Amino acid sequence: MLFGAHVSIAGGVFKAPANAADLGCEVFQIFTRSPQGGPAPKLTKEVLAKFKQELEKYNMARVYVHAPYYLNLASSKKSIRSSTARVVREDLERSSLLGAKALMFHVGSARDVTQEKAEAFVIEGLNKIMDGYSGSAQLLIENSAGAGMIMGDTFEELATFISGTKRGKEIGICLDTQHSFASGYDLRDKASVDQTLKEFNKIVGLKHLVAIHANDSMSDLGSHKDRHENIGKGKIGRKGFKAIVQHPKLKNIDLILETPRRDGEIIKDIKTLKRLRV
Repeated sequence: MLFGAHVSIAGGVFKAPANAADLGCEVFQIFTRSPQGGPAPKLTKEVLAKFKQELEKYNMARVYVHAPYYLNLASSKKSIRSSTARVVREDLERSSLLGAKALMFHVGSARDVTQEKAEAFVIEGLNKIMDGYSGSAQLLIENSAGAGMIMGDTFEELATFISGTKRGKEIGICLDTQHSFASGYDLRDKASVDQTLKEFNKIVGLKHLVAIHANDSMSDLGSHKDRHENIGKGKIGRKGFKAIVQHPKLKNIDLILETPRRDGEIIKDIKTLKRLRV
């Protein structure tokens, strides 16, 4: 288990390893394009070479990529679903060029369609994304907090996406601790972490768990509110993260922070996780 955080690529993607090192990261996560939209910066041979040199220079073990936020495979509009599949596939290819371990994304919102139709749309989109893909980066679905009609908040729904997709065995999960907690999966102590992982394994399968977003929660258990907090300062608490970090079934899973950056708190969060690992 290694620890890291989402870091900026301002000035070029090759700036990310240094930014990660400044925070005390062992692994890190990036966007390869603006999360709000617009054309993706080209990953030229020179950019890729410099990125890989910086990875070695700062001894970063692994890289993860997060897809943009505006994507929606569950939209009632075919144009949005098609563009989402295209962008995710592009980011998968870009992640492979960078040597990233995986690309994670949110499947989107079913606001304008029924649950059943939305699930069918997501599966259709996943099939399009994976069709003919031969890159090295793995596609990960990130679970959601379940606000409104946002998809992917229950383990059952994640399992439906994977089992319904032609190449679902190749698709993994990025489990966000805050989103899980807000969706009603308790993580506040060893017993609750054991029970949640047991449930995940029964419904989805721990073999699909590839990465964890380590975020404490401002919001209550089952609140369905996406509100991240610094480690030990939220409703999950230090005891919960100790149970996560020291859980034997998670020993090979990397934890990536997306916690608030006020007053250097994210540096403290990484130090906290490292202390809990000992």
